[in-house]
Amino acid sequence: MPAQLLRGLVVTTLLAVTVVPAAAAPGDDPGSSGFRSDPASPGYRNSPAKAGVPKPSAPRADGSLPIGDADLTEKRTNSALAPGVTLTRIVRGTTPADPDEIETTTRGPWVVNVVTIDQALAQGRVQSTYGPDLARTEKVSALVKSAGAVVGTNGSFFTFTSNPDYPGDPVGLAISDGQLISEPTTSSSEMSLLIDARSNQLSVQKVSWTGRITNRDTAATLPLEFVNHPAVIPAACANIVDQTTCTATGDVVLFTPHFAATTPSGHGVEVVFDRLGCVVRTLTTRGSTLTVSQFALQATGKESKALLALTANGGCVDRSHVLTNDQGTPVALHTGLYGVVGRYRLTQGGAIVVPPGGGSFFARNPRTIAGTTSDGKVVLATIDGRQTTSVGTTMDETAAVADALGLTESVNLDGGGSTAMARGDGTLINRPSGTNGAERYVGDAVVYYPTR
Repeated sequence: MPAQLLRGLVVTTLLAVTVVPAAAAPGDDPGSSGFRSDPASPGYRNSPAKAGVPKPSAPRADGSLPIGDADLTEKRTNSALAPGVTLTRIVRGTTPADPDEIETTTRGPWVVNVVTIDQALAQGRVQSTYGPDLARTEKVSALVKSAGAVVGTNGSFFTFTSNPDYPGDPVGLAISDGQLISEPTTSSSEMSLLIDARSNQLSVQKVSWTGRITNRDTAATLPLEFVNHPAVIPAACANIVDQTTCTATGDVVLFTPHFAATTPSGHGVEVVFDRLGCVVRTLTTRGSTLTVSQFALQATGKESKALLALTANGGCVDRSHVLTNDQGTPVALHTGLYGVVGRYRLTQGGAIVVPPGGGSFFARNPRTIAGTTSDGKVVLATIDGRQTTSVGTTMDETAAVADALGLTESVNLDGGGSTAMARGDGTLINRPSGTNGAERYVGDAVVYYPTR
């Protein structure tokens, strides 16, 4: 970001903290990214949370956060990051927690960092960024700095340790400047944060998707299974080099230049197209390099033969994406539209709507929140956790915090070791839960850019 935007600003110094290591290995982090963090996925460890986790209090008349005991001291410090952009640091409770009581204490403490973007005064835009490509991971501090942003937080859930070759691949919807770069899952927990950067309007929606490829000359069609995710070879055909002889159902996957410099390699077929959708080359094995104006279709299993048939005589194809929300309303892809994936609404229509749940995902963890207020302000917030100086929040407590911050619409973004907030110069605002406050490499970030 332009250094002059932050030069001379007084920003609250972070408190020194003692980090308590998480009980699980990074790949099992219940508040982090990856399929293990998604209650709808096979790898999720639905271990019961410790008994005695307190429920959040009712909203308090004094405006303090409704978590923990009512007599706790709460201190708030405000600083300006840019015109119309305010950072509020909330420290609730003063006594460090006993490491054995982090999940159950009613004394906290909690450290919450809140960025509020007042669109009446702000001179910028909110959007997402994933760095050089979708497949790799980067630190939030690096994403914010390289994007030239003022401030940002981590965003989507991503494959993390589930796919070491492409760890940054989102687990769910991702949209970049009006282009669908990852399809939503069918998980009931998935909620998408849609950002219209042209107006800085945010909405939280449950989005469904269907995609297909159509040959312009023959009108033959082929449904898409994924967008920018490695195709899976059917188990029955795992050792078959020529996938066109496989009779088991495989995948048809669309790859755009957002994914990486090269597409995933392996058995199957791949067809590369130019920007107009016309065939450039056909490959009998998967894996090729795409230019910025090309896209590719890969197929495994019996879909390999179907893809070759669709493009047997070259020609051109059209890509079709149909997105709808849970009200049945179409979600139009347009320039300036961005989207990241969260897990569970926190508030909707000004009411807390987070569902009941058990297991480590719903227990106390570091959290990242995004949402909007009734008067249109955009809010990004982080809650530090798993530390003696900030214990983190349950899903119920997270929703209570969102409600107390005035968020009428809000969503729980990736959390756990992924939770991070950084300034434009790359310095951290919060304290991540990694060893000695180390940042995790993440898939994308939600950032605020200056525009005028």
